[in-house]
Amino acid sequence: MWARLNRLFDAEDAWTRPLPENYLRADAVLALAMFACSAVGLEILRSMGVLGGESAPLWAQYAAMASAAALLAIRRRLPLLTGLGATAHLLIIGSVMPLVMGQVSQQVLYFIAVYSAVAWARDRRALVGVAVGITAALVVWMIWYLALGSGMQQILDSLDDTDRSSGLVPPVPAYLVYTALINIVYFGGAAALGIASWRGARRRHSLAEQAETIENQAEALRDRAVVEERLRIARELHDVIAHHVAAIGVQAGAARRVMGLDPDAAAGALRTVEESSRSAVGEMRALLGALRSADRLPATASAGDPAPAGDPASTGDPSRSAGHGVTDIERLAASHDSADFSTSVSVVTGTGHPLEEVPPIVGLSLYRTAQEALANVRRHSTADRAGVVLRTGENPGGNPYAEVEITDAGRPRAGTSGSGLGLLGMRERVRSHGGECEIGPRVTGGYRVRVRLPYRPDVDADRE
Repeated sequence: MWARLNRLFDAEDAWTRPLPENYLRADAVLALAMFACSAVGLEILRSMGVLGGESAPLWAQYAAMASAAALLAIRRRLPLLTGLGATAHLLIIGSVMPLVMGQVSQQVLYFIAVYSAVAWARDRRALVGVAVGITAALVVWMIWYLALGSGMQQILDSLDDTDRSSGLVPPVPAYLVYTALINIVYFGGAAALGIASWRGARRRHSLAEQAETIENQAEALRDRAVVEERLRIARELHDVIAHHVAAIGVQAGAARRVMGLDPDAAAGALRTVEESSRSAVGEMRALLGALRSADRLPATASAGDPAPAGDPASTGDPSRSAGHGVTDIERLAASHDSADFSTSVSVVTGTGHPLEEVPPIVGLSLYRTAQEALANVRRHSTADRAGVVLRTGENPGGNPYAEVEITDAGRPRAGTSGSGLGLLGMRERVRSHGGECEIGPRVTGGYRVRVRLPYRPDVDADRE
């Protein structure tokens, strides 16, 4: 039996229901409101003549109502004491002033007290003992009244044998049994509502904890995606800058050898050195600007940390190496062609801005964008084809840009939703270049990924 009671009242759960703010003020207001209702109800019953048989003085009746209402002021601060106090109040006042105890407002007050004891008890094991004690006290009280009622019925039968009911049970015991059943259902319902309230609060608390845990995990995943992408950018920066430095060394050596023999050739080599150095400085500034964003980089990671396990760039996968550019996108798209999937690549170049002009670091970012977008189409879409468009041009301010756009006409494939980390890394790349991106469903159906990156720093910035 005790095991069942423990399960019923969740006695094994160590969780403590938190008290809301300003709960003492709210309970005090409830106590005053219930006392006012009891006083109004008592005076109405007195005016109706219902309390004509009540022998207790008026002040005692009001004291009984005030003491019962006062219990509600501590119903959440001391819930078990409230339940015990309400039970004792019911037994005592029911014995000396039954008409006062029986009015509706008093019964509602007892109901709230029992409900509060079950709903707000912080020691659930103690609640089991209190519930058993209250139930035993009410049972003893009912048995005593039933015995008293049987004696009263015998007296009534001996005085007036003609006034008999037509039921199976004499009137007085029938009334007392009826009253007992009503009280069982009444206070049993109060306890059931209290259990439901406590379990509801417990469930909401668990859901809030789960939501916080999920949010923290999602934040950790986002931070990891940012760190991994920046580590990849750092490695690509090394390769691109190494290319520029090597080119500068070759051109500088050539200029030194022909400087006295062919000044024009030497000047051309030096111009190449100048252009390579400017391009290297601009690309390095763009990437390091992203890597030095300490407000977005988690304190537990740095650009010098080893690559995370499973990072494609650390596994030697050639498709993820730093040597790709815009000219490799067509070959990348062709690698996705199969019997049930095809790709098309279109190139739209602006006047004076051929693909060859796009710097390697920008071309690499566009290549990575196309690579991620095409992989997402294959994994998460029902599309049987995808289109890739490469564009170059100038924005309204006259600064050149390179752009890649990947579109498909499929629908999301059920059960293949990803983590979103690839798109997060894509946006991080765009941010490091100061570019713009549009990622999302198309109005006409399908999905669209468009990334535009500026690729030539200002001349003044290069001279700093």
